Amino acid sequence: MDPHSLTPHSVTAIGGGGRYRVCVIVGTRAEGIKLAPVIRELERHRRTVQTIVVTTALHREMLAQALEAFGILPQVDLGLMSTRSQLADFTSRALLAMTSCFTEMRPDLVLVQGDNSTVLAASLAAHYLGIPVGHVDAGLRSANMRNPFPEELNRRLAAVVADLHFTPTARARENLLREGVNDAHIVATGNTILDAIRLIPRKAVFDEAELNMLPWGKRRVITVTMHRRESLGEPLQNVCHAIAELAAMHGDLQVIFPVHLNPRVRDVVLGTLDGVPRVTLLEPVGYADMLELLRRSEFAMTDAGTVQEECAALGRPVLILRRHTDRPEVVESGFGKLVGTETQRVVDVATRWLDDARELDRMSEGEQPYGDGLASVRIVQTLMSRAPRHAGGSPVAEGPALLPPRRAVEP
Repeated sequence: MDPHSLTPHSVTAIGGGGRYRVCVIVGTRAEGIKLAPVIRELERHRRTVQTIVVTTALHREMLAQALEAFGILPQVDLGLMSTRSQLADFTSRALLAMTSCFTEMRPDLVLVQGDNSTVLAASLAAHYLGIPVGHVDAGLRSANMRNPFPEELNRRLAAVVADLHFTPTARARENLLREGVNDAHIVATGNTILDAIRLIPRKAVFDEAELNMLPWGKRRVITVTMHRRESLGEPLQNVCHAIAELAAMHGDLQVIFPVHLNPRVRDVVLGTLDGVPRVTLLEPVGYADMLELLRRSEFAMTDAGTVQEECAALGRPVLILRRHTDRPEVVESGFGKLVGTETQRVVDVATRWLDDARELDRMSEGEQPYGDGLASVRIVQTLMSRAPRHAGGSPVAEGPALLPPRRAVEP
């Protein structure tokens, strides 16, 4: 799939044929990865359910790259990406665009994932139109409204308007119960990251040619990613200095850093690390390559929530480059350590791990906290319990009707 192949499609050209219509919203690479297994599972029921994938294309190239790994092409592209746009600008444009889209499409349910601003806008637009909302990865909390920002706010607001909450862990469910969410509307599913990983076959050769040229077996590898809004500026600069120092201290170390396309990330990373020996800066890599990088790494360093989950799922240690984590299960299961972004702290902990293979081995022996890899099946079974009977007359699935009837649209 060409990264630029996500081009606008006509909403009115999509016909449902009387099927239960589920609109799945994706905006970023992480959303594409986490919702891909759900989309694939929904497509198994195409006789009774029509799946419509709508993208805001917040990160067009990176989203297309992720969806390509799963063979998914969105039917509707709202084309809302704008270079260096402000949060209020994107959110307001997304709210208006999705309101128009849902008004024409009239889905029976809107499905969102996570905590991006796309999630907030889609949830509000659906709620205003009386369309039920299902929220995947519901209940994650950091207990700090400014970190991560604006994700903590987005997911809390999404929880207020969502009708059905799909939680990845027991803690996420407890968080929602404390906030007053009705237990009957919470469905414990596990994390779809396991489902996604299982859909991607391992490959002996990387798609990215530069990765195949590295001296695998002769150097120890650390994979690094950073992109979060609260990391921009000094925190990112600090981590880049730590990476340069680690590379200078350890002659057998190879640092691989796929650099996010955000200009504010690239300006700092390329300006600090370009040309540093044994630090390989890459464009964002495909999902299969990323998983293989994590498997081959001594450990990862990241501020990304999805990479934390992937490391836990793959049994790889991870240094979490944040002050607060909304995924404490990664730390509690032994795979992760929260270190922040201060240069010396990052250098000290990473060096200790590099110097003590036994500690890394211990960290790789924990039990991953995210379920059995059947989260997407549970999500779709729950949605199917609301679908109408198919043409043959028999119900598509058994189970309680957990969603309320479609709300009347107020004038």
